[in-house]
Amino acid sequence: MAKHAKEKSHEGTRVIAVVNQKGGVGKTTTAVNLAASLATAEQKTLLLDLDPQGNASSGVGIRPRSVERSVYDVLIGRATLDEVTLPTDVANLFVAPATQDLVAGEIELVDEADRATRLRSAIEKSAAGYAFVIIDCPPSLGLLTLNGLTASDRVIVPLQCEYYALEGLTHLMATIDRIKNGMNPKLEIEGIVLTMFDPRNNLAHQVADEVKKHFFVFDSVIPRNIRLSEAPSHGKPVILYDVQSKGAQGYLSLAKEVLTSRASGARTQEGPGA
Repeated sequence: MAKHAKEKSHEGTRVIAVVNQKGGVGKTTTAVNLAASLATAEQKTLLLDLDPQGNASSGVGIRPRSVERSVYDVLIGRATLDEVTLPTDVANLFVAPATQDLVAGEIELVDEADRATRLRSAIEKSAAGYAFVIIDCPPSLGLLTLNGLTASDRVIVPLQCEYYALEGLTHLMATIDRIKNGMNPKLEIEGIVLTMFDPRNNLAHQVADEVKKHFFVFDSVIPRNIRLSEAPSHGKPVILYDVQSKGAQGYLSLAKEVLTSRASGARTQEGPGA
């Protein structure tokens, strides 16, 4: 019966990787605030920090230097995911923190046969029964991100509407397709979320229109917002820092869309030139 209960706990879990190989596009901000917004919707959520910088961890009040065990210990087999997971100040939100040790972990795993599936195995073995696992991937397409994508059901791509956005997006989608056709056939694109959006910028509108021709783009748009920028320095998701801010409302709206898509199933995506 215990084994059956463990298996049942994962049937309803949706694992979402938040990915963009380009830094500075609001990736960690999206992972932290989407996770917190889902938690406030009474969805038990795990924020899994896979970035050695540990910004997702500190963004929910967990300082990487203060933790005894982290996702690094999970990847090298020294601890289970449950053993490194910590509560946060947001009800229903938990975090598996990252530390700089993840840099060494990427090197240590390079010769291991199961190097790309360590995280997937760890999530499958967890008996915590989360509704969502949100993975903050590093701004690269290396082994850590490969683990994140191999472990996930869905991908959300934060996109800043700037000149090179579509070029980088095309490269990322090609990588996702390779993983889908190889190690993770269930992987699907949940959608693109426009971040740091400035409606006064004509280029932002042009890039947004072009992206929408090829990909599903969430209706929720995350604006440039000072409260979003300030919240991490206080170790809080923006919904705890200023829930009335436009940034907080943007992520609460995004969470609603994610919950709706969970009920309706996967979306079919086409890339440029498809």
